[in-house]
Amino acid sequence: MTWIDEEELVGVIIGMDPHKRSATIEVIDERAKVLAAGRYGTDTAGYAEMLAAARRFADRVWAVGGCNGIGRHLAHRLVHDGEIVFDVPPKLSAQVRVFATGNGRKTDPVDAHSVALVALRTRGLVQVRIEEDLVVMGMLADRRDELGRARTQVISRLHRLLLELLPGGAKKFLSARQARTMIASVRPRDRAGQTRRRLAVELTGELEATGKKIKAIDKELTGLVTARGSTLIQLHGIGPSGAARLLADVGDIHRFASRDRFASWNGTAPLDASSGSQARHRLSRAGNRRINRVLHIMAIVQLRNQTKGRACYDTRRAGGMPSMMAMRALKRRLSNVVFACILADQKRRQAGPGGQSGTTTDSSAAGPDPGRRPFGQATSRARRSSA
Repeated sequence: MTWIDEEELVGVIIGMDPHKRSATIEVIDERAKVLAAGRYGTDTAGYAEMLAAARRFADRVWAVGGCNGIGRHLAHRLVHDGEIVFDVPPKLSAQVRVFATGNGRKTDPVDAHSVALVALRTRGLVQVRIEEDLVVMGMLADRRDELGRARTQVISRLHRLLLELLPGGAKKFLSARQARTMIASVRPRDRAGQTRRRLAVELTGELEATGKKIKAIDKELTGLVTARGSTLIQLHGIGPSGAARLLADVGDIHRFASRDRFASWNGTAPLDASSGSQARHRLSRAGNRRINRVLHIMAIVQLRNQTKGRACYDTRRAGGMPSMMAMRALKRRLSNVVFACILADQKRRQAGPGGQSGTTTDSSAAGPDPGRRPFGQATSRARRSSA
């Protein structure tokens, strides 16, 4: 016979299912008893009403679903107003909803209840903190990705027109200056050809303007990454955009217990698919795909040069490993390198004037007070015995 005897916990959890123009919340105590619920708008009046309703509970924490997505705007507003907010990944709340009564119905109140339950039962959730430089890096990295995609689209359209203007078209990697030189050598006399040439000139102008914007953002990102004391740019294969993406998405590296947890988060850790006496692993398609893309680009760049990554890849290929599997192994190794670099940079940044590690507000993902656990495990003690 076993039982759990828990102390009474003072405090509540406010679970939120966020949307663009509305938010549904549910307030529960440490025994998952529903104390209040409601649906509010996200405009100024609705947000003020929701905050007033929540502040009736003295000791409270917020659990917001998807703080890296649709819940970001509300989570940041709450943090700016002095609230304690924790991020609940959508996958965790979905699991609670599926296994709860109600046949997995997905409604806003059900989602808010699932988010609150996840916060009550799960340790190690990430507390939302706002660091201005990381927020700026994230926005600029997003803009840099958008400009990169736009540049690719412009080049593709330009290649199509040049193929019709010039025999054989242009080379694969084309710059704006090279495109202008090629277009200047063509003088079509028919109306269709003249229209193609005019459109090609316009696309070349767009390509040149996009390139200038990319260079400006790269320069700004380099300054931000360097000012934060990060040495990620010094790693072979990581540029300003990749370094900013890593810093913005990772945040506090201490929220990962080990480099293996970090690899699982970024999707480079293989999934065990063994069965019986057959031991094998398969590719993980989970994790943060943006960080996975940064590591993939890093691996490709290292393979193009004589680097340690290239040597690791060649060794595995010489041992009979297929190329795709060797590439995955290289990305896993590079994940460890990136983890060690971010960890060393953060320890160096948090070190005090005497070289000793100082106390900082963002040194742990568990919360501002290292002796206080968030949510339902804050002051509850479980005592188990068996007879």
